[in-house]
Amino acid sequence: MHTQRQTLVLLFVILLSLGFDGFAANNLTVKDFFKNPPEAAHAISPDGLKVAYLKPYESRMNIYVREINDSKSEKRLTDLKDRDISQFFWKGNNSILFSKDFNGDENFHVFSVDVKTATAKDLTNYEKTRASVLDALENVSDNEILVQHNRRNKEIFDVYRLNVKTGKSKLVAQNPGSVTGWVTDHLGRVRIAMQSEGLKTNVLYRKNETDKFKKILSFGHKESFSPEAFMADNKKIYALSNLGRDRVSLVEFDPETAKETKILFQHSEVDIDGISFNKERKVLEAVTYITWKREISFFDARTEKVFNTVLDRIPKGEDIRYLSADKKEKTYIARTYSDRSFGAVYIYNADKDTLQEIISFRDLLPIEKMSEMLPIKYKSRDGLTIHGYLSKPVGAGDKNLPVVVRVHGGPWARDEWGFQREVQFLTNSGFAVLSMNFRGSTGYGKKFFEASFKQWGLKMNDDITDGVRWMISEGIANPNKICIYGGSYGGYATLSALTTNPELYKCGVDYVGVSNLFTFMKTIPPYWKTELEKLYEMVGDPEKDKEQMTKTSPALNADKFKTPLFIAQGAQDPRVNKAESDQVVEALKKRGIDVPYMVKDNEGHGFRNEENRFEFYGAMEKFLSKYLK
Repeated sequence: MHTQRQTLVLLFVILLSLGFDGFAANNLTVKDFFKNPPEAAHAISPDGLKVAYLKPYESRMNIYVREINDSKSEKRLTDLKDRDISQFFWKGNNSILFSKDFNGDENFHVFSVDVKTATAKDLTNYEKTRASVLDALENVSDNEILVQHNRRNKEIFDVYRLNVKTGKSKLVAQNPGSVTGWVTDHLGRVRIAMQSEGLKTNVLYRKNETDKFKKILSFGHKESFSPEAFMADNKKIYALSNLGRDRVSLVEFDPETAKETKILFQHSEVDIDGISFNKERKVLEAVTYITWKREISFFDARTEKVFNTVLDRIPKGEDIRYLSADKKEKTYIARTYSDRSFGAVYIYNADKDTLQEIISFRDLLPIEKMSEMLPIKYKSRDGLTIHGYLSKPVGAGDKNLPVVVRVHGGPWARDEWGFQREVQFLTNSGFAVLSMNFRGSTGYGKKFFEASFKQWGLKMNDDITDGVRWMISEGIANPNKICIYGGSYGGYATLSALTTNPELYKCGVDYVGVSNLFTFMKTIPPYWKTELEKLYEMVGDPEKDKEQMTKTSPALNADKFKTPLFIAQGAQDPRVNKAESDQVVEALKKRGIDVPYMVKDNEGHGFRNEENRFEFYGAMEKFLSKYLK
């Protein structure tokens, strides 16, 4: 559920479709799973007359626009051939803003494109600079936005008021050196700053932009407090907080007294994940949280009525991924999905009470060949409840299955129910897939999060191992046919598992994974450095925890590798430097072990370009089949 007149349209389809045209699995090819979708990320214009969306052009996702009721009026606005557009949003009815990086370096620039002339302009054309939109100023200015970028100092972000027509900008908030985030009010004024101070985070506040910021709240690295939006009066704020409690709750917070004045919503088992706030009417619409599926609780009757009306008319089993409206909330865009279907895109007309399907993705992959994503849970060896998902190949039965253990990245993130291309690709290739939310995965409260501190390669790994042993004890997994795969932290977990429990696995696939905790800490992006002290407490301090970090760095324990391994890496990765993968490959080569190693010079932290996805997943499928089939 997104806000009405959302300020950001996420290209979730592309982010999830990390893919080799040729190998047929159950009559479906790798390309069937990982090609760019025919359309994605639909967004309605403020006046409700047009819809913009992403669509392939020269194998890259570019922006197109058409009249809401005339599919033949389609017009392409961008012609990028090097990189997909990452995200976009409307700025008024005649401009669209979008962002893209360069070969995966994550130095995103903000661009504008004129809807009438299709003329694009780089608004933050600064070398080695990362920029993003802080506030679209939807109800404040026709031509201005607030952007934040690190041109002045690569470690921190300043805020500028930028004119999207002229490209001129003016500094409105200079970072003193430790601010990690900014929050604006409904007039577009920068009123709150989140400041990192060692292991503490401070909340800074000011009544007006002419005032100086003052510290009103401070909390430790084990707690969280996130200001989400000012309330309608621009005085109190909605915040997600677990201060004084285990679960993140939605609270009303008064910055004048620095007190939580009311708990507006909390769940007995999980954290609140996010809120939906209507910027036009300035009302809180809903909160979202994830049990085994994403769920919504509403605060606004109008939003709830539209949501439920759409939900009642779409196919059973599908859910609504996002819902957005024009400025007058007369025309809505709805995107649906399920664990077995890409779903479809609908337009709902509130005045006529009509729901029209404008494009369906259900036939891209036949639902009868897709696997259910079933919730599971098991106990860790020290008594924690670990939640996860199990997907089994259609028609393969329930017992003695070859299994791929798929470890999510982050690690402070989580797996959730929904259509996962990787999962469906693997089950369609004949493998069951186990995904678990090991300790530290988000959504399960403060204690569960804290249980992961300094447990990389230790108890976090044990949670994965315990999941594997649970599958074996339940008879689900063939104990002689289990492989492990993951990206980013999941890549680290893969390498770690192969050095600590090599007897469990027939093979492993490491995708842009950390291998050496010491070099990883030294090569983090400059804009992470304000949080480095917290990272030391959560992962490990290179000096204080030298012995443990040596033990839990797979590259420094290469003599323990016995299991076949395939590694893939983006050369431009700013988070997990290419040297992380190089170290493992070089160490194993010295032992006379040949490691299949795929490096893409035009990729970063994950392969975004379609042809690279095809090659990676094709090679991965062949590698897994060699040891599991």
